[in-house]
Amino acid sequence: MRRVTEPTLALMLSGGGARAAYQVGFLRHVASRHPDLAPGILTGVSAGGIIASYLAAQPGRFVDKVAALSNTWSALCIDDVFTVDTRHLTARVGRWALRLLSGGAPGAPTARSLVGTAPLREMLVRMLEAGPDGTLPGIARNINEGRLDSIALTTSSYTTGQSVTWVQGRGAWKVLTWEGPQRESVGGPICVDHVMASAALPFFFPAVEIAGAWYGDGGIRLTAPFSPAIHLGATKIMAVSTRYARSREEARVPAVNGYPPPAQVAGVLLNAVFLDLLDTDALRVQQLNALVDRLPLESRGSLRRVNLLVLRPSQDLGRLANDFEADLPNPFRFLARGLGSRETRSNDLLSLVMFQGDYIARLIELGETDARARAEEIDRFLTG
Repeated sequence: MRRVTEPTLALMLSGGGARAAYQVGFLRHVASRHPDLAPGILTGVSAGGIIASYLAAQPGRFVDKVAALSNTWSALCIDDVFTVDTRHLTARVGRWALRLLSGGAPGAPTARSLVGTAPLREMLVRMLEAGPDGTLPGIARNINEGRLDSIALTTSSYTTGQSVTWVQGRGAWKVLTWEGPQRESVGGPICVDHVMASAALPFFFPAVEIAGAWYGDGGIRLTAPFSPAIHLGATKIMAVSTRYARSREEARVPAVNGYPPPAQVAGVLLNAVFLDLLDTDALRVQQLNALVDRLPLESRGSLRRVNLLVLRPSQDLGRLANDFEADLPNPFRFLARGLGSRETRSNDLLSLVMFQGDYIARLIELGETDARARAEEIDRFLTG
């Protein structure tokens, strides 16, 4: 079959929940300039894994896939992702309260998550055109037709504590696996369950059972976000992050007055777990590139240079979320304010779950604007 991919070019999409709308906008502008872009390797985690899975499963040109993806995200509302009616939220919060007050006594109610994600699963089944067994036949089709080399989605195993990357690909990649400290890969068909597990924000979304073990958001234990793409043979990685890089002056400005509310503490924690490790790993890759450049060709062995382009928002997406907090559904807004959503200037926690049309539209617009501002740099990277 004629190969139409760029086999060593990887597109890596980080996590960030609703913030992934920024990535959609970014890709929309990239696609307008590179309509036939065909990265051979797609990797993603959390909501970035949803986008990677969609690109891997859909037929056609890159520009057409991104346009359809943009239409889907633009039409999103919270009810498409999780259930937010008063009865549902009250029941789930009540279960948590009873479990805590019972001291774990026998018969205490099970408390798995703050919200239910049945709507998200239903949407993914339609969006990814899943088969009856949950597999995504579009991925196998694109691999067989030479439009894709491999896709990797990362999850976190609550059962073992490991970071587990699920890989589907062509040829040798079908059986390629690797292991490292607290991480491993598993080859096989990507299913809706893998996508759901990768995007399962801890405590907010329920864990997903796969082959007898329970998995949640892939960003929890992913200490080396670029590792899957590198293991799969990438020599160029374009990574789109949803984490705003604050200046030193901005970092010194307090986000709250007085004692930090739970929303602020949770936001800092989730940023550290899901997004900050991308910067650490990027620095590691740059240091390895400097080492490789100094080594003679005959001494490099399996080491190779990996060109890296990390793209990120020009504005703080958590601060942007403040502008849309008042439009949240009443029960969810009441709960969010109870956690202190009005007491912090950067609503990082809320921005992860704010799947509402006005905020999504603003992020898509910002992503497109940022990509336009860096268009020449992106062009040089993609064209070599």
